[in-house]
Amino acid sequence: MELTTTRLLFTPYSSPRRPVAVPFTTTACSSDSHSLRLPFAQTLQSETLKTLEWSSVCKQLSSFTSTSMGLGVARDADIPIGKTPAESRKLLDQTTAAVLAAEYRQWDLSGIEDVSAIVESARKGELLTIGEICTVRRMLSASRKVGEELEVAAAAGGRDSFGRYSPLLEILYDCDFCMDLERKIEYCVECNLSIILDRASEDLEIIRSERKSNMEELDSLLKEVSGHVFRAGGIDRPLITKRRSRMCVGIRASHRYLLSGGLVLSVSSSGATYFMEPKEAIELNNMEVRLSNAERDEEIAILSLLTSEIADAGIQIKHILDRVIEIDLAFARASYARWLNGVCPTLSSDHSDGSCAEADHVRLVDIESIRHPLLLESSVGHPGDVAASNSPHFANLNNSMRGLTSSDYSGTSSDFPVPVDIKIERGTKVVVISGPNTGGKTASMKTLGLASLMSKAGMYLPAKDSPRVPWFDLILADIGDHQSLEQNLSTFSGHISRICKILDVASTESLVLIDEIGSGTDPSEGVALSVSILQYLKNRIHLAVVTTHYADLTLLKEDRRFENAAMEFSLKTLQPTYRILWGSTGDSNALNIAKSIGFDGEIIERAKEWVERLRPERQQERKGFLYQSLLEERDHLKAQAEKAASLHVEVMNLYQEILHEAEDIDNRQKALMAKETHHALEERKAAEMEIQTVVKEFENNLEDARPDQLNSLVRKCESSIASILEAHQPGKLDFPDRSGDASYVPQNGEQVHVKGLGNKLATVVEETGDDDTILVQFGKVRVRVNKNDVRAVANSRRSRASGSIPQLRRKNNHEELQNQAEGKKDEGSLYGPLLQTSKNTVDLRGMRVEEAAIELDMAISSRGSYSVIFIIHGMGTGAVKERVLEILKNHPRVAKYEQESSLNYGCTVAYIS
Repeated sequence: MELTTTRLLFTPYSSPRRPVAVPFTTTACSSDSHSLRLPFAQTLQSETLKTLEWSSVCKQLSSFTSTSMGLGVARDADIPIGKTPAESRKLLDQTTAAVLAAEYRQWDLSGIEDVSAIVESARKGELLTIGEICTVRRMLSASRKVGEELEVAAAAGGRDSFGRYSPLLEILYDCDFCMDLERKIEYCVECNLSIILDRASEDLEIIRSERKSNMEELDSLLKEVSGHVFRAGGIDRPLITKRRSRMCVGIRASHRYLLSGGLVLSVSSSGATYFMEPKEAIELNNMEVRLSNAERDEEIAILSLLTSEIADAGIQIKHILDRVIEIDLAFARASYARWLNGVCPTLSSDHSDGSCAEADHVRLVDIESIRHPLLLESSVGHPGDVAASNSPHFANLNNSMRGLTSSDYSGTSSDFPVPVDIKIERGTKVVVISGPNTGGKTASMKTLGLASLMSKAGMYLPAKDSPRVPWFDLILADIGDHQSLEQNLSTFSGHISRICKILDVASTESLVLIDEIGSGTDPSEGVALSVSILQYLKNRIHLAVVTTHYADLTLLKEDRRFENAAMEFSLKTLQPTYRILWGSTGDSNALNIAKSIGFDGEIIERAKEWVERLRPERQQERKGFLYQSLLEERDHLKAQAEKAASLHVEVMNLYQEILHEAEDIDNRQKALMAKETHHALEERKAAEMEIQTVVKEFENNLEDARPDQLNSLVRKCESSIASILEAHQPGKLDFPDRSGDASYVPQNGEQVHVKGLGNKLATVVEETGDDDTILVQFGKVRVRVNKNDVRAVANSRRSRASGSIPQLRRKNNHEELQNQAEGKKDEGSLYGPLLQTSKNTVDLRGMRVEEAAIELDMAISSRGSYSVIFIIHGMGTGAVKERVLEILKNHPRVAKYEQESSLNYGCTVAYIS
């Protein structure tokens, strides 16, 4: 059958949306300020958001989102922040409108799915599945219904409600909800069954109709044939099935003749049953295959058309998703406001200096009883728990905001976190906050920064009454320790480097927060630098808040653009109250805090004395002391330089001695190899002689033996030879050949080649440390070398300091003792020449006997193999000396020891094995 070009049966139509009563008006955005154009302005802003823990606040907000898109935006801290005062006020208006809408009903946007990936696939030319197309339809329908329901809610509240709902209605006002596309999908696809409807195209309807008629005719034919086979005994019961995509009947192999001219499509596993296509059904099956393929092609064509429609509407769909995210975040901010019992802030953008008489009565910043939002979880519960509860009392949001406190949500009254009042008069440019450590200065400053950010992002503040906050283009903070070893920055360097960047990007609309300004350096210079920075800031920013322990900074209050504040400290409880006293100066109260913690009273009294000494009138005397100490330090450094020069001469002499010792190492190595070669030859000769003796005895016994004794003689001879070979088998080496292994790690007591010593042999006395160096002994000198400069000795040449290559096991005990005695002759050469240093000397003078015994035992245990230790026990009564000799005599690691001589009174030398 010829298929015509696909045409959709439905006629596209559209029904224009009812216009919203309040028209959408766009707000002209002002151009970015000069600071935003600087390359690192945004970097500083991002670092400030991290310092203020803005991402944690956004994570709290994410618990109240309904869509996966809103959840992702909030969790990534990518929520919109107004770039102009108008944009921030617009976001606040949207939050207020969402609060009003929540009084009408609960809003759940979870039915709006994220179809951005589906649209992107369609735009790439990939064929969408029925499920993906239905997902797009559900998204379009759910988004459109949200807009309609908002209009219904606005209309239900009367004429005034349109104005209150307008911020939300404006979000969706200019959206094209692609109703034509939605209706096309609905017309073509049954989403509940995930099938394409017959009406989707004329060709599809014709194909399915013909296929249905053909299948009815084929089914009737097969039933007749199957019944005939059954009646003829060709099958136990009539069987109609499909094999290889063709309809057929089942028949016994013995009755194939009943379907003459039929085709065998398949055979059962046992071979007893054939599945045959009757001759009369061949043409009908061919028609079914053609119609089935045509139907599949037509369905793909319809899916392609719908995919193309979705791709063409990609921009509109993306616009809808963006608007849905705005709606979702607006309702999330409303729910978040309820959770923290927030109130709507008033954003001001008037930067006048107070010359207007009316402005004098309005503070620049006026926030009463604000709490840090990240500290509220302990009193009001986790936001996720509140969001999951879907409380039916959400409709009473407006009333709860007016009358309830945070304790009303948690069920218990809590004083944590302590609310603070931030009252900054108009015309103030710099606020200096002083007070004790752990008094809440930094937390209060962070709270102000977060309040400013939340206001810009359209979020309510956890405060009382009507908070007033200026709009800031940038919020820049220097809080915490910016020490960086990677960038070679000390605490002060990191601190001052960040302030320098802040000064470069700050504008007359910026908020600057600096914690502990001028700290980390000499107090006098820190004060001078801090004063200069603040004087510079007062003419170039909107507001700066700094914390300090420098009392001199509070004297800047003489300028009306400076304001002081202090953190309250209770002298009765010796504890901070975490409240701000505006217009006051505070003491650090360091000594009082130290006393309350439990410091010794003597330390506190001495500190008070130093406080008196460091007063300004005592500074001149202090400078004199400082000058004198510098002179003494100069003399001390000069003496150390002379000592260093002397040590250099000694090191050069020692270097020459090492070169001499290197030549001796080669001679000792050759002697050792010759000795081992001789031992191996002796062992081979001894084994050959024993085997010859066994063979000769076997030949003698063979002459007189009877035939039945031959097997036993052979087994006896074989056993004797095997015993001889086993007795003379070389012992297994306890180390692998790792001379070329890059991961080779030298072991304690092992001999290695050292590159820096001309590849001479040296003994490892200390294994690899954290700095990839090892300590080796070359003759009587120990030196620390890099691990990469050490090369393992090959199997045929390596040896441990604890002995030479393992001896062949001896059958004759007398020969074993003799060879061990010969090995001891060369043992002294492994220790090298004796050289006493501070590292191999143990001084036991002045100790009791038991103390000396413990010290000596620890010293012997810590020494490496084949090392020497000098034990100074003095002359005295001889008790320590006797105990030392007793330990050396019985200690398993002491190979031998030499008592004091006429050249070395009071000192015993021990050789450690």
